[in-house]
Amino acid sequence: MSINIKSPEQIAAMRTACRLASEVLDYLTPHIQVGVTTKEIDRLAADYMRQQGTVSATIGYAPPGYPPYPGHLCTSLNSVVCHGIPNDKPLKKGDIMNVDVTVITPDGWYGDNSRMYLLGECTNQARRLVETTYEAMWHGIVMVKPGARLGDIGHAIQKFSEGKGYTVVREFCGHGIGQKFHEEPQVLHYGRPGTLDELKPGMTFTIEPMINAGRREIKESGNDGWTIVTRDRSLSAQWEHTVLVTETGYEVLTLSAGSLAPPDFVTAAQPAIA
Repeated sequence: MSINIKSPEQIAAMRTACRLASEVLDYLTPHIQVGVTTKEIDRLAADYMRQQGTVSATIGYAPPGYPPYPGHLCTSLNSVVCHGIPNDKPLKKGDIMNVDVTVITPDGWYGDNSRMYLLGECTNQARRLVETTYEAMWHGIVMVKPGARLGDIGHAIQKFSEGKGYTVVREFCGHGIGQKFHEEPQVLHYGRPGTLDELKPGMTFTIEPMINAGRREIKESGNDGWTIVTRDRSLSAQWEHTVLVTETGYEVLTLSAGSLAPPDFVTAAQPAIA
């Protein structure tokens, strides 16, 4: 299947969708506190999306082999790698959580991003994992430019993460996005430089590494058909941005007022991030 190259008009629509997705997380951030349930966070997200005029891409989402997903977002705590379903359990001091939001605009464009949250006083191990995963995502992002290869992104993420003593989940990856939730290409978070598809201006895709504190192996948890956990029950973290390949490099589309600033090495190396 071919990779969809967006026109200037389509890129403008993607900018709007991705900004709106990021603004959902901006809105949720002050509400993500010890004692709040993830189901309440999900309700707040659904309400805010209605105010925006967007809808959730995840509610009812049912790819082949999966039951319909029951949440407006994903809330993945501690050893949950991805697809954590919102529930009635209150968040506890020391939890770490990924909140993954994908919106659809009225004209059918998708914006996809996620952030990690530290609840109360977390362990140094947990904090370090979350920080390293954020930097790993950016090590992948800065590889994006015309003529580079998808393997360059994965290699940069893998080299950095494993160099810090962590492991990279291989069963899930980033993906193209536009007027479909998941398009080509698949964006692996490991690999060899100089391999896989060449990047061209107008491509839009997510970079969303899932990094484990322990071994990289994962498994399904429970009977909901969605929740994925680390096999050894070690902590896992994930961050996600949607990026555009520009004529000279990259643009991070899922930026908003509340987005975490890029690491210092990014600011120094790429002073013109849009």
